[in-house]
Amino acid sequence: MPHPGWSAFRFEGIGTHWEISTPVPLGPEVRRRVLDTVEEYDHTYSRFRNDSIVAALGRKPCSVSLPEHAAALHSVFASLYRLSGGAMTPLIGSSLERLGYGPDYALQPRGDAAAPPRWEDVLEWNGSTLTASAPIVLDIGAAGKGQLVDLLAGVLRSAGLDDFLVDGSGDMLHSGSQPVTVALEHPYDPSEAIGTVILDNAALCASAANRRAWGDGLHHVLDGTTGRPIQTVVATWTMASSALEADALATALFMVEASVLERAFSFSWLAVFSDGSARFSSAFDGTLFS
Repeated sequence: MPHPGWSAFRFEGIGTHWEISTPVPLGPEVRRRVLDTVEEYDHTYSRFRNDSIVAALGRKPCSVSLPEHAAALHSVFASLYRLSGGAMTPLIGSSLERLGYGPDYALQPRGDAAAPPRWEDVLEWNGSTLTASAPIVLDIGAAGKGQLVDLLAGVLRSAGLDDFLVDGSGDMLHSGSQPVTVALEHPYDPSEAIGTVILDNAALCASAANRRAWGDGLHHVLDGTTGRPIQTVVATWTMASSALEADALATALFMVEASVLERAFSFSWLAVFSDGSARFSSAFDGTLFS
C-alpha cells in the first residue's frame, strides 16, 4: 500500500483499473500526459479495438510501424519465446479467441483448443516494424501492461517526480526513499492475502489463472505449443528493475522452470502451484502467511 497521506490519481485504461500514488496531487498537465500515454498504448496494441494499429495484422498480410518502445517489447518476447520452446508467444491471441476470449467477450469456445502459428513462420519483428505473411492476432498482454507501467513512470520522472507508486491492478513500480509493503492476493480468494512483500525502487508484477477465467478450466494463460490453459501453476509474482521484464517473467513462470529464466534475467520470484505448494527464490523479499 502507498504511504499514508499520499494522493491517488485513479483512472481506467487498457481494460483495467489504475492508481498512481504521489506525496502531492498530480497537476492537470501531468494527468493529461498520463492519460494520453495510456490511450496511445491502447490504440497501438489492443486486440479488442478494430482501430488499433495491430488490428491491421489480423485482416490481411501487411506491415505496421509501432512506437520505438516496441523494440524493447520484441526483445523480451523473443528471448522468452526461445527459452519456452514457443510456449510463450505474442501470437497467442488466435488461441484465446478460439476459446472465447475475444473482442466480443463471448467467453464461449468456438472449438477445441488449437496452437497459434509459429512466430518464425508468419511474423518478422524488426525493432518497431512488424511484417506478417498471413493474418495473425497479436497479443502482447503477457508483458504489455508492465511496459505501460514503465512508460507512466517515465512520464512522472520527466515531470520531476521521484517518489511514486504506479499500480496497474497489481503490476506495480515503486520509486522513492521509503519502501512500501504490498499484499500478495490469494489466488482463490481475492479478499485474502497469502503474504506480503517489500517493494523498494523496483517493479512487482503478478499473473494468476483466476484473474481472467471462464468456463470449465478455461483461463487466459495458455501454452503456445498447444493452445490449452496451463493447469500446474495458479499464481506467480516477480520482482525486477523494470515492470516490462517483471510482467513477462510472471507469465513465463507458468511454462518455464525458474532456473532457466534466472540464467537470462535478473529477478526474484514466487510461484504457487495447483497442489497448494509454493516455491520462491532466495532473493524474494517477502513473507508468506502460514
